[in-house]
Amino acid sequence: MKYMLLIYSDENAWTESEKEHCYAESVQLTQKLNAKGQYLGSSPLHSVSTATSVRIRDGKRLVTDGPFAETHEQLGGYFLIDAKDLDEAINIAGRIPAARKGTVEIRPIMELSGLLSDQ
Repeated sequence: MKYMLLIYSDENAWTESEKEHCYAESVQLTQKLNAKGQYLGSSPLHSVSTATSVRIRDGKRLVTDGPFAETHEQLGGYFLIDAKDLDEAINIAGRIPAARKGTVEIRPIMELSGLLSDQ
């Protein structure tokens, strides 16, 4: 089953050195997951200050700067994995370095027929 591991943390809680170390550890994790056939994709995101939100209300498009909601933790990146079950996904999520300072949300991917896919 495919799972999206969404990484949330306070982006201001990380020093540049900590970010670089986290990225290096994340690269190592992706290589280990890839060797087991579990890696489907991952990427850190740019700062929340670069975010743009789009909403359609009463047929009109509303575009605003920033994320949808003000929170203490922001979506900072993701891993897309293939795991046999939720327990295995939880195990992998616990190995993501950002889990030490933030939260990793695990969501099963819904498979819809007709969607284009790289996998």
